[in-house]
Amino acid sequence: MAKKKQHTVLKVPAIEHGTVIDHLPPRAALTVVRILAVLEDLVTIGVNLSSHVMGRKDVVKIANRKLSPDEVAKIAIIAPRATLNIIESYVVVKKYTVTPPDVVEGIVRCVNPSCITNHETVRTRFSVLKAEDGSLRLRCAYCERAYDRQEIEIV
Repeated sequence: MAKKKQHTVLKVPAIEHGTVIDHLPPRAALTVVRILAVLEDLVTIGVNLSSHVMGRKDVVKIANRKLSPDEVAKIAIIAPRATLNIIESYVVVKKYTVTPPDVVEGIVRCVNPSCITNHETVRTRFSVLKAEDGSLRLRCAYCERAYDRQEIEIV
């Protein structure tokens, strides 16, 4: 007689206060953690989780931290359809989808080696171009070169 396999359900503990960044594209969670520099906070990362809406998704939970507008802008560039859940006393008190800004300054590096921003002390500035399908392209204000989301480097 064959033994039945026991299935263990692993649960991620809820956070009392903080932020949950949900609906990140697969493989985006580690980039989000890096750009937010959340080394001093309790962070839970879910990678390649099943999603009814997206098929697969990543999730980042950060205890005891609310994100600044600059941090939200960075996330919107990496994951324009991400949702943020603000948690207080274990309850979601606010939930919203990030909105990519029209312009980003100082958070993306221009990868064009000829761009002035790579040779002078000039703050980078990019226009955010939004396509109908929700994808983003960034256009450098100085060299006017456009980049897909996969080509950009967050600073």
